[in-house]
Amino acid sequence: MTELYTMWRKLADKPFGKRVFGIGYGFKAPYFRTIRPRFVEVRPGYGELVIRKRRAVLNHIGTVHAIAVCNGLEAAMGAMAEATVPDSKRWLPKGMDVAYTAKSTSDITCTAECDPARWLADDPDVPVTVTARRDDGTVVAEGTIHLWVTDRPRR
Repeated sequence: MTELYTMWRKLADKPFGKRVFGIGYGFKAPYFRTIRPRFVEVRPGYGELVIRKRRAVLNHIGTVHAIAVCNGLEAAMGAMAEATVPDSKRWLPKGMDVAYTAKSTSDITCTAECDPARWLADDPDVPVTVTARRDDGTVVAEGTIHLWVTDRPRR
C-alpha cells in the first residue's frame, strides 16, 4: 500500500481529514494546488474529487477552464493509481485523450476509474476512464488517461 493511500485511509473519516488530504496532495504535486482538489473518495480502481467554481479557475467566458478540468481529471487518476498500484509495480502517465462535451458552468466532479486486475496483467498499458461532470450531472469532459505500469526495478 502506497504512502498516499495510507494517508487517505487515516484521514478520510476524520473531521476535516479530506480537506487536509487535499492540501497534502497539493504539496506532493504542487501543480494541483491551483485547482484546490476536494477529494470525495479514493480506493483501488476509483478516485473522485471536486473542483469548486471560483475565480482562479475560470476562463474568459466565466466557465471552469478546460485545463483546470484536465488537472482535476489527472489528480483523480493519480490518487486512484496510488490506491491501486501493487507494491511490486510502478506507474507513469503516458498520454491523455479528452473530449470537452459541454460548458463547465458549476463546480466540477472529476472521477477516474479502472479495473484493478489490469494492474496485474502482463500488458503494461493500463487505460483509466476519466469523466468530469457539472452539478446537474452533465458530462463536460470525458476520456482516457493511458498509464504505463511496469515492475519496480530491483535495488
